[in-house]
Amino acid sequence: MTADTPDAARQVTAAPDPQVPAIELRGISKAFGPVQANKDISIRVMPGTIHGIIGENGAGKSTLMSILYGFYKADAGEIFISGQKTTIPDSQAAIAAGIGMVFQHFKLVENFTVLENIILGAEDGGLLRPSLAKARASLKSLATEYELNVDPDAVIEDIGVGMQQRVEILKALYRQADILILDEPTGVLTPPEADHLFRILRNLRDEGKTIILITHKLREIMDITDTVSVMRRGEMTATVKTAETSPAQLAELMVGRKVLLRVEKTPATPGKPVLDVDNLRVVDAAGVERLRGVSFTIRAGEVLGLAGVAGNGQSELLEVLGGMMPATGTVRVNGTPIDLTGPHADGQSRRAAGIAHVPEDRQRKGLIMDYAAWENSVFGYHRDPTIGRGPLMRNAAILDHAAAQMQRFDVRPPNPRLPAKAFSGGNQQKVVLAREIERGPDLLLIGQPTRGVDIGAIEFIHQQVIALRDAGKAILLVSVELDEIMALSDRIAVIFDGRIMGEVAAEDASARELGLMMAGVSTGKAS
Repeated sequence: MTADTPDAARQVTAAPDPQVPAIELRGISKAFGPVQANKDISIRVMPGTIHGIIGENGAGKSTLMSILYGFYKADAGEIFISGQKTTIPDSQAAIAAGIGMVFQHFKLVENFTVLENIILGAEDGGLLRPSLAKARASLKSLATEYELNVDPDAVIEDIGVGMQQRVEILKALYRQADILILDEPTGVLTPPEADHLFRILRNLRDEGKTIILITHKLREIMDITDTVSVMRRGEMTATVKTAETSPAQLAELMVGRKVLLRVEKTPATPGKPVLDVDNLRVVDAAGVERLRGVSFTIRAGEVLGLAGVAGNGQSELLEVLGGMMPATGTVRVNGTPIDLTGPHADGQSRRAAGIAHVPEDRQRKGLIMDYAAWENSVFGYHRDPTIGRGPLMRNAAILDHAAAQMQRFDVRPPNPRLPAKAFSGGNQQKVVLAREIERGPDLLLIGQPTRGVDIGAIEFIHQQVIALRDAGKAILLVSVELDEIMALSDRIAVIFDGRIMGEVAAEDASARELGLMMAGVSTGKAS
């Protein structure tokens, strides 16, 4: 029997004492070379509560929880679980102590089924059949109790991210976790999926589980948590009852200054058409039509926001315009048609036409994770004669330029020699944004610009988008965050099932009207 099987895990024989912290960390410190990720951090998490940990990207939130889960070993400090001093050298010890963790980037085997992923590492001996039968019965019980319904025989790569997250939670519960840590759990979820997740978390709390929620989203903190701790630059700055604080106060505690929680902008002054899309159609490899005759125009000096539930064609639209997917129809940039199917239907030709692209998935399509930040800072532009000629690159100049970009975009740590995978998700996003925005493109395609980004960085990114608009550039914004679409856009189009359902001026838009169109209900404003 392996050490992390449910039978080997800590057996709870009595309800936890509500006066004794489920988790207490005392004086936790952790450094990675010269970077002090955690500095003398102490925190108490009471049982049967949802405790939020909030902070900017790079504040040390994930590092602290990775220490609790045994992924990292603290340089100093102590861990207490239910009042007992506990040593957690690895994740098996954390699981045995009743701790489960759902990471921001899921730890699932994509070509395994849900059931196979649930038992992976928790098999009962060498024979899989008894383990699978036991897990299937347990899964049915857990799904009923916590509203975690998922097909046990579905293959991971065939289900959406919301379902994959449920699988991660089920993995932890199957191993009898009483303490559940979730790291930026809504970063890849649509608003309805996030709402469903919160219902699940409330059910878990009501059943006596202790939840730690790592996030940067103030709305989520205010909606779901009982208590919130704030981290800044590796230190714990405050712990408060959620009901006794406000978003503005939390934002100031996070970044050390007052933060504008709205987008300040003047009315747009649109100029000539920059992007004309007419009857754009895309059929995927499985023969499914993803875009069904999409048409729209974006003018210089305006932001067109494209709202819609994920999976309705907006990803395909960005990839066609960015040169990553073939299509039929007509697309013109500054009046010149661009190639949609031929030898010049690629990213290099798009950049030559004045198009910059911030992909929705920064890790798979925006960065090469094993390469350094300075190398990533020129990807897609490495044939620019100012960077190098032929195979010879001006590495010293690129390194200096990347360092300056990182300073301007507040990338932490500001070390261009670090590999992209060494940065938090939000700081990875800043590297991509700096590369694309600072080129001053005629047209910026930007997908999920603030996914996984903290409140201070969101303010900065929004300012950069508006500054680009005010400089006379055209911007196509795709986001599942309806608040972001409404705040940044000058016009809003809604996409449903590959079609544009309608278009409305941002100043006239209401969440109800947009929500109806996102659900496929026409409001009579089809473009």
